[in-house]
This record gives sequence, C-alpha cells and structure tokens, in this order.
Amino acid sequence: MIFGFTEEQLAGFFLTYGVAAFILFMVFIIGHLAWQSKAGKFGTFVIFLGLGVGFLGFVAKFIIQWWLEK
Repeated sequence: MIFGFTEEQLAGFFLTYGVAAFILFMVFIIGHLAWQSKAGKFGTFVIFLGLGVGFLGFVAKFIIQWWLEK
C-alpha cells in the first residue's frame, strides 16, 4: 500500500487521469509547433487530426471496457 492505496488503484488512477493530462499537454505542444512552423490551416488540421484519432482510441477503450463490464 502506498499512501493508503493499492497498486491497482494507483495504476487505474494514473492510466485514466495521467494519460488524459498527457493528451492535453500534447495538444499544447502540437499547437505550439504548428504555430511556430506556420503550418497553415490545412497543416494544423492534419496535425490535430492525427492527435484526435489517437484521442478517440483512448476514449473508445473506456467505452468498450464499460460495455464489457456491464
């Protein structure tokens, strides 16, 4: 037990909120890179489309997991 939590509880928390925080940080980084490189509207759209597909996979994992446990 670490701080009164089991390893499973800590792993679940950080896999949920840690990965979500990492995705938000990546949005900031990619937006900053697109702005610095002057990628334009289409280039920025393509960059964020790639990040969005990964984010959809992250959300789909939770939906599928919830559906299977139901």
